[in-house]
Amino acid sequence: MLTSVPRQDAQVHHLPGRDWFLCIGPENSEARNITLGLAVFPPGSAPPGHVHPAEEEVIYILSGAGELVTPEGTARLEPGTTVYIPAGLHHATVSRGSEPLQLVSVFAPPVVPGSYEEAA
Repeated sequence: MLTSVPRQDAQVHHLPGRDWFLCIGPENSEARNITLGLAVFPPGSAPPGHVHPAEEEVIYILSGAGELVTPEGTARLEPGTTVYIPAGLHHATVSRGSEPLQLVSVFAPPVVPGSYEEAA
């Protein structure tokens, strides 16, 4: 079945330093192997990092600027940039500049929104 979720209908999770909108995943569609969300980090936000123990993540930057900091190095985040984050890699997102950092995040297998915050 085709599922369409307008942004205003996406479930919002208020996570440390950001809002995360659940766009598509097992919770609201027939998707069983993937979750897609939109994260919005206010200017200057730098929440503590976290780890997704079982989920790979790919992020795509829509707007704003910042950095993704890991023990392996730092990736510059700017519109049009895509970053792959392997399962088990500790990472922290820093929003820099005067506008919010907005990014699309895709997880496989699906993620339980916010579950990784407690394990950080």
